[in-house]
Amino acid sequence: MLTIVICVGSSCYVRGSDKVAEILERLIQQENLSNQVELTGAFCMEHCSMGVSVRLNNQVYPELYPENTESFFYNEVIPCLKREVK
Repeated sequence: MLTIVICVGSSCYVRGSDKVAEILERLIQQENLSNQVELTGAFCMEHCSMGVSVRLNNQVYPELYPENTESFFYNEVIPCLKREVK
């Protein structure tokens, strides 16, 4: 199971972490990956000035916004899933 952790601290929330979570949840459902991807939240990933922070496989991706969430999903999450299957 791949876990995506979204920062829901106040700084990330103001920058759209709730919208990022909604988009990721929609994409997970759309791609029928709910049995392979878990979406969860955490407070403060210590990148407060850089936008919404997301952790995927122990790597933090700062500067995620609703506008680039879909490209993050297809460019980072999907390839990560494919590597885990091998």
